[in-house]
Amino acid sequence: MGNNPEALSSYEKALEIQQQSLPPGHPNLAASYNNIGTVYDNMGIYTKARTFYEHAIQIGQQSLPTNHPNLQQWKNNLELVKKQIINCTVVKFLMRNN
Repeated sequence: MGNNPEALSSYEKALEIQQQSLPPGHPNLAASYNNIGTVYDNMGIYTKARTFYEHAIQIGQQSLPTNHPNLQQWKNNLELVKKQIINCTVVKFLMRNN
């Protein structure tokens, strides 16, 4: 999966720069939130990934057409991470009850 901590640091720095130079609803911010969410997703930190995906979608819904491929991908990422959260919850439940 690569060097997730290094990628996370790079994406966070990029987001910080973008937040200082772009208007709050700019689609590039949404892409950065999605990228950070993807790193957390790859690291198995699904609740943090969900938060970043949701933020990306929120910005994307305000700044992109509803059929924009990036927005659709971000929504797909959110649905997949929600499934991962459910799966982890089920596994934890089953492990406690066995």
